[in-house]
Amino acid sequence: MTHNTTSQNQSEQPIDQSDIIVGLDIGTTKIACLVGRRTENNKVDLLGYGISESLGVNRGVVSNIEKTVTSIRTAITEAEKNSGVEIKVVNVGIAGQHISSIQHRGLLTRNNLEDEISKSDIEALINDMTKLSMNPGEQIIHVLPQEYTVDNEQGIKDPVGMSGIRLEANFHIITGHVAAARNIYRCVTKAGLQVDNLVLEPLASSEAVLTEEEKEAGIALVDIGGGTTDIAIFQDGIIRHTAVIPFGGNAITDDIKQGCTIMRYQAEMLKKKFGSALSLEMKDNDVAVIPGLKGREPKEIKLTTLASIIQARMEEIIEHVYFEIKSSGFEKKLIGGIVITGGGSQMKHITQLFQYVTGMDCRIGYPNEHVSKSPNKELFLPMFSTGIGLVMKGFEGHSTHVSESKPAEKEVKTIEKPIEQPIVKQEKRGMTAFLNAVRDWFETEEE
Repeated sequence: MTHNTTSQNQSEQPIDQSDIIVGLDIGTTKIACLVGRRTENNKVDLLGYGISESLGVNRGVVSNIEKTVTSIRTAITEAEKNSGVEIKVVNVGIAGQHISSIQHRGLLTRNNLEDEISKSDIEALINDMTKLSMNPGEQIIHVLPQEYTVDNEQGIKDPVGMSGIRLEANFHIITGHVAAARNIYRCVTKAGLQVDNLVLEPLASSEAVLTEEEKEAGIALVDIGGGTTDIAIFQDGIIRHTAVIPFGGNAITDDIKQGCTIMRYQAEMLKKKFGSALSLEMKDNDVAVIPGLKGREPKEIKLTTLASIIQARMEEIIEHVYFEIKSSGFEKKLIGGIVITGGGSQMKHITQLFQYVTGMDCRIGYPNEHVSKSPNKELFLPMFSTGIGLVMKGFEGHSTHVSESKPAEKEVKTIEKPIEQPIVKQEKRGMTAFLNAVRDWFETEEE
């Protein structure tokens, strides 16, 4: 991917043309657009961001195209304004209860024992996996190699450079409904953007909050969003299991609304300001006062009652998480325990409840592990883990695409109103096979 830059002030240091990535997190409660640049030590400088209320997404899936497009445009405009980047290409997250995963084993028989195993051999093996037959309406989103076997020698993480005839690999294959991906693609395209890559959200979040040491030791990442709770399990540095649970912070808000018979916006405010995942931590005489509707008396709500409602739903979510951890077969191998991130992780006493239900060590995951500079400390909150992770995932294939493409001629963009930041114009890099299929369908439909 190449970018074209012009600086309005010759004394300002221009932004590097080649290392800018934009992550677009289309969530159930918010849409966040983050603009990042890779530094020399492979960290991320965040150049700017935009946030808007998500009006057309339900449980991680687009339910209203026009409202989602409007929300995307609002976030993009804000991000362009404070980053100085003309945003045209984005890395987008995908989640929702339609996401599932399977394990599969692939085999490639090579012709020559003398030739070293190359990256093209690995790519051939991965391409074979993309041709697997799926259920109607489903398609493969990610093919993630776990470990390789070369001529019956097992447990090899990177076989490139080795000699052998028989190359085998275990794959973690993530699938999703094509219709859900098409709707995301449609929204982004209608907002005037191009999709560079579609990334499973728990994989993006894990990039932002986990260390390589934790992935090696064994860890379960739990990303509690508004509509879904996403899980990614790593062990020996390898992705072992992924899952999406169709419950999140919005389910807690709805429970509070019904349990306390109040308006939904009041329930959300109560949850954020006074909510706790442990009712025993609240004092019996503590109350919150909610203004009554026109002409009616204010309503008093005990904080122990509020916490009891929250705890009941959180325990249900944690039980689902624990079931997925046990189903993965790696429960006893997760030395690092559980890392909780996402907006729902900011609930008081949530780590204590996780530890109580699962018996595993827990910590909150903040997305500052790989960020060297940020325009606002707010971006280090767990609710931005996915957005920052999408920027980082965009870096993964960046060097490959840059080396394969010819450098573009510089193009100067002029603007009438001066802007504090230099203007950067993006160009597109490439697509996955899955994204190509979605794009081809979309273009055919448009015709």
